[in-house]
Amino acid sequence: MTHPFVRLLDALYLACIWISGIALIVMCLVIPIGVVARYLFGFGAQWPEPIAILMMVVFTFFGAAAAYRAGAAPPQRDGQAVGQHLHRDVRAGFVHLAMLAASGFVVIWGFQLVQGMMGQTISELPWLPVGITYLALPLGSLVTAFFVLEHIVFGSQHARPVCTFDHEPGVAEEAI
Repeated sequence: MTHPFVRLLDALYLACIWISGIALIVMCLVIPIGVVARYLFGFGAQWPEPIAILMMVVFTFFGAAAAYRAGAAPPQRDGQAVGQHLHRDVRAGFVHLAMLAASGFVVIWGFQLVQGMMGQTISELPWLPVGITYLALPLGSLVTAFFVLEHIVFGSQHARPVCTFDHEPGVAEEAI
């Protein structure tokens, strides 16, 4: 039986995947609209580019959090390969502390950025406060910090069924 906190983070992990997937789909749908409006109809729509950039930021920060939990993030692989002479647990601890420090920095300064920009609007999207556009930074970093703490306390979750794309052992190896 898994710990309730791990089950909560399972739901958060799946939410990150859905959020980043929907952001990617929206971005891929909005960019062609801008291209068609500009080159086929002869006028440049002002809203597709800011929406696409916003969706890319959402995709990046929530997708990175999900990738960290799934064990696919470069800091987990590359940071542990820094020096073969260091003990594996020391390297892993350094990677976790570095990820916590980076996530904490972005959470703290990101929320301050969101608050500071809340009174401004984007000229192309006057209904959208600039602070909302930056909200993905601290929220995605907060989720990443939760996943790092989970990795420290409960160990890696990358081999659990919720974090794998195939649930039958050997299927991926046979496909390659």
